[in-house]
Order: sequence, then structure tokens, then C-alpha cells
Amino acid sequence: MDVSGVTAQIMELKTATPYVTRQEEIKTGFKNINDYSKYLQEKYPEMNTGTKNMYGVPVTVTVSSAFLEKCNKDPEKAAFLEENLAVTNECVKRSVEYTKNMPGNPVMTFMTIEYDANGEITMTSACTNDPDGKIARENAKRKADEARETQKKLEKRRLKKKKEKEAEEKRRLEKIKSESLETQEYIGMGTDLRAITESIFGSKGKTSFDLRA
Repeated sequence: MDVSGVTAQIMELKTATPYVTRQEEIKTGFKNINDYSKYLQEKYPEMNTGTKNMYGVPVTVTVSSAFLEKCNKDPEKAAFLEENLAVTNECVKRSVEYTKNMPGNPVMTFMTIEYDANGEITMTSACTNDPDGKIARENAKRKADEARETQKKLEKRRLKKKKEKEAEEKRRLEKIKSESLETQEYIGMGTDLRAITESIFGSKGKTSFDLRA
């Protein structure tokens, strides 16, 4: 690490305890951001080093390179950054304890702390009262059972309607057939009754006629 040009000064920083401050040596003026980041990571190992387990919770602390650039050039901004990085551990601890005391005894599943280009801090976390997924599995099973039951009812209703429709169609056809038989007429004309009969009804299966003069 090239420390040429680095300056250090003692500054008053806030602590996790309200109205209590502490003095801290703040260094700035590193040759590049990589060197500045290494310096900060020696003091605050959770910064920009991926996800770390803190009090049983995966925690990620990210500081944008744009803000690191500003802090490296401005001791006041650097003091602000270190002031907040220094209380990360305490803030995570308090958040975890607070979550445990919430109704339903939930547990925190993750936390991210992000510093944007202007030093604006965004903390994001999530918690659940179903860490092993038991409640989710039971709810999923219940919904699946309800869906199957609903499907069975719909299928039963569909079959019932189908049978009703088939019965109605059968009645309709029988009615048409009955009406046709009631109104059907057969007409034949000629001078030979046997020929007239066969022309209308056919001779197959019919009683033979023996017409005599």
C-alpha cells in the first residue's frame, strides 16, 4: 500500500450511544481507491468483502466507489463514513434482537447496508416466522388440496350437465320421431293395388297380396 500523500487527523465521532462521542484517527489522501479500501477494510472487515455472518444473519455492507472517492479527498466525509461503519456491528445486533421480540418470534434472514454515491445509507432486511419452511409447506399442501377438491366439484358438475344435456337431446329426438309418425302420410296412385303397396312400403317382409279379378 502506497501511503505517500496520506494525511491523518484526530476527529470527534459519534458512537452507538446517544450523546457520547469518541476520538478517532481518520486517514485520507491515499494514492488510489484500492489502497483506501484496504485501509478501511482493516478497520471494518465487513465493508465491500461480500456477505458475512453476523449474529446468525447474512449481512452485506457495500460502499460505492464514487463515495469512496469523495471520502478519500474529504476528511469530513471520511469521518462520516467511518462513524457509520464503526456502528455496523451494534446496529445489526440491535436489529436482530428487535426482530426476535416481534409478534410470532420471527428470525431475520438477511440484511444489506448500502452507501450510494452521496453517502445516503439504505438498510434492507427481511424476517420470517417460518425459517424451516414448515408453515409454507403446510399452506402449499392445503391450497393444493383445496384446488383438487374444487376441480373434483367442477368435474362432477360438468358430468352432471353433460348427462342432463344428453337426456334432453334424447327426449328431443324422441319427440321429433313421435311427431313425425303422427303426421306422416303415404300416398300411392295407380290401377294395381299390389304395385301401389309395394311402391310405398316395399315388398320385403310384407304380407303378400293376392288380388283377384
